[in-house]
Amino acid sequence: MLLAKRNPDTWKPPAGRTILAIMARGLFIRRLWKQVAFLGAWLAAVACQHCFALPGAEVSDSPVRVIFRLHAPELPSDTSVYLTGSTSELGNWDPQQVKMSTCGNHRWAYCLKSPPLKMIEYKYTLGSWEKEGADDTGQPLSNFTLRADKNLVAEDHIDFWTQAKPRVMTGQITGTVRYHRQLKAAGLRPRDVIVWLPPDYEHSRGRYPVLYMHDGQNLVDPTTSAFGVDWQIDETCTRLIAERAIPPLIVVGIYNTPNRSQEYLPGAMGTAYMRFVAEVVKPLIDREYRTLSDRAQTFVGGSSAGGLCAFMLAWEYPQVFSRAMCVSPAFKLEDNGRDIHFDYVQTVRNSPLPRIPLFFYIDNGGVGLEQVLQGGIDEMLAALQEKGLRPNRDYVSVRDQQARHSESDWARRLPQALRELLSEREE
Repeated sequence: MLLAKRNPDTWKPPAGRTILAIMARGLFIRRLWKQVAFLGAWLAAVACQHCFALPGAEVSDSPVRVIFRLHAPELPSDTSVYLTGSTSELGNWDPQQVKMSTCGNHRWAYCLKSPPLKMIEYKYTLGSWEKEGADDTGQPLSNFTLRADKNLVAEDHIDFWTQAKPRVMTGQITGTVRYHRQLKAAGLRPRDVIVWLPPDYEHSRGRYPVLYMHDGQNLVDPTTSAFGVDWQIDETCTRLIAERAIPPLIVVGIYNTPNRSQEYLPGAMGTAYMRFVAEVVKPLIDREYRTLSDRAQTFVGGSSAGGLCAFMLAWEYPQVFSRAMCVSPAFKLEDNGRDIHFDYVQTVRNSPLPRIPLFFYIDNGGVGLEQVLQGGIDEMLAALQEKGLRPNRDYVSVRDQQARHSESDWARRLPQALRELLSEREE
C-alpha cells in the first residue's frame, strides 16, 4: 500500500487527533511540572542534610521534620545566615551555631529533625546578637514561635537587620563589681563569677545577706549578656535599697557554660553543679566578703532552667539556702527532646519535706514558651500544697499574662520578685 506524501505546510491531523494531541501535550506539561516540583523538593532535602550532623539533632524513635525557610531580599545571596532558638537542636540561643543553607535568590533553608516539641521560639541572626532580624525602626524582632509536634514548613520574611555597634563598658554597670575568674570543680567546665556589692559596702563594716544567681553574665552587663539585654539587677537593687524596699545585699552571679542545660537540670551534671555552688562558690564568697553566712540570710535565684535549679538547691540544700527565686521555672518538660526530659514535680512529691522552713517565689509569663511551662508550674504549686506549704506564707506565685520568656520581661518583674524574696516572713 502506497502512502501519500504529506505537505508539512498544508497537512492537518483529523479533528479527533488534534484533541488527542492537545490533551497529550497538556498531560506532558503537568507531568513535567510534577517532576520539577519533585526535583525542587529533593534538592531542598539534599540542601538540609547537613543539619543531621549538628549537635542536638539526633534521630529519635518518632522524629518530626521542621523546614525553616527565610526570604531576606536585602541580603546578598551569599550571606551567612544562622538560625537559633530555645532548644538544644537550635543551639540554645547561640547566635552562630546553626548555619542555614544558601538557596540563592536571597533565600535560605534549614531542616530540623527532632522529637516532637510543644513549642519552639527562634530567631535569625547573621552570626551574633549585634546583627539579628529587625523591624523597620531597627528594633530586634520578637521571637518567632511555632508548635513542632508534626512535620511542617515555617516560611519567614525579614527586610531589616540590626546594625553592629561597638559595645562600650562605661555606664553599663551600676555600682561596684568584682570578678573571680575560671572557678573549677570536678566534672564541670571552669566559669567566671561576678559579685555585685551594695552601695555602702566600701564605707561600712557591716555584713550582708547574699543572693546567688545563675546565668551570671546576664545580670548586670548587657555586653556579656547572651542576648544584649541584662536583668538590670544592679540598677534595680540600687533603687530598691535607696527606697528601703529591700535590705542592702550582695549579689553573686555564676556564669553558665555550653553545658547549661545539663548543669541546671536533674542528673549527674546537675548534682555536680549544685555541689559546686554550695561547697565551692559559697565558701569562697564567705571568705572574701563580709557576708551573713547563715542559711536565713542566704538565697538563690534563676530563670527558666536556672529557676528550676534555684528550687532544687533550696529543696536539696535547705541547710544552706532558705529562699529561692524561681523565675519562669522549667519544673517539668515531657517531650522537649531526650536530653532535657525531666519531671521535678514528681521528685518533690516522692521526697520528704525538708524540716527547715523554706520560702519560694515562683512566677511566669503567658506568651510563647511560658505557656508550655505553666503546666509544670501549676503541678508544682499543687505539690507544695500537698506537702503542707501554704500560699503567701511559704510560697508566692505571680503570673504576668503578657510576658514572654526573655531577659527584658524578667527584668520588669525583678522589683516585685526581690521585694517578695527579701521581705520579713514568719519562720
